[in-house]
Amino acid sequence: KHVLIYTFLALSTVKEAGKDLTYLIVVLIGLGVTGGLLYVVLQELFSSSSPNEVYSKAFNEARLHPEVIGVFGEPIKCFGETSRRGRRQQVSHGTMHTESKENPETGKLEFRYILVEVDTYPRRTIVIVDNR
Repeated sequence: KHVLIYTFLALSTVKEAGKDLTYLIVVLIGLGVTGGLLYVVLQELFSSSSPNEVYSKAFNEARLHPEVIGVFGEPIKCFGETSRRGRRQQVSHGTMHTESKENPETGKLEFRYILVEVDTYPRRTIVIVDNR
């Protein structure tokens, strides 16, 4: 009798340990996925080459340009494109086009070009930066 009881207890303990190990693996995978998502979000928000950062730097360059100030006046506001369901219904007076990349030597963002197309009469393109 003692041998059978001991064997039953040992199998039960192994079964519980297996469940615990499975739960531990699931929790570790969940923590890994959460950590990865958090890294991607923080990288996107605070990276110097994130689209939001490029947008902000290009707008700051354009809004300080004397010709842009002469055409649009001050203060100048800039909004990203809105979709059909977007809430912004402002009238567009110009479109900014830019291309940039990170300099491998300095690690800083460098603009290849920043152009502002004026949509009102007379239509023209204001060149802010042109390193093509």
